[in-house]
Amino acid sequence: MFNDISSPLALLETRRSGRPRDMVAPGPDAAQLARMLAIATRIPDHGKLAPWRFVVIDDRAAFAQLLADAYARERPDAGKLELQANADFAHQAPMLVAAISTPNPGSKIPRWEQELSAGAAVYNLELAATAMGFVAGWLTGWACASPVVLEALGGKPDDRLAGFVFIGTPSRELEERPRPALDEVVRHWP
Repeated sequence: MFNDISSPLALLETRRSGRPRDMVAPGPDAAQLARMLAIATRIPDHGKLAPWRFVVIDDRAAFAQLLADAYARERPDAGKLELQANADFAHQAPMLVAAISTPNPGSKIPRWEQELSAGAAVYNLELAATAMGFVAGWLTGWACASPVVLEALGGKPDDRLAGFVFIGTPSRELEERPRPALDEVVRHWP
């Protein structure tokens, strides 16, 4: 069983992202989303900088147009399939939240730590959505590297799009993906 919410440990042991293209309604309502976002902020944040921002994408048609315009500027020779993939991306899942890493360059806290905090905030958003009975999927892709998309979503030149979190209800059963064996990713020192 995936995403077993019977206990915190069970959830962590069975957590599985959902594929945004397979998500359907219902998604979270405004109160549920606000709760998820509040939970997302309860992460390690050395220096109390809150070096991340969330942008709730309410108007999917406008977001699709943003992606189309940005892609046309950055890749003017794009093919029909690429353009359709961008349109599909914009309309997946009932809820879409962009996450922006907003490091404070004047802080004594290293940039890397601030970026890790942003990643933790995104993951906590995923966990909160899952704990509330939804599935979430964190995607990146070309739009995360696009200065046009970043600026349109309110980011500054030194910021980075950490990704897009899609939230909804799975339309089909989740499937396991390969996980690394612990002896491949863990060692004891010395």
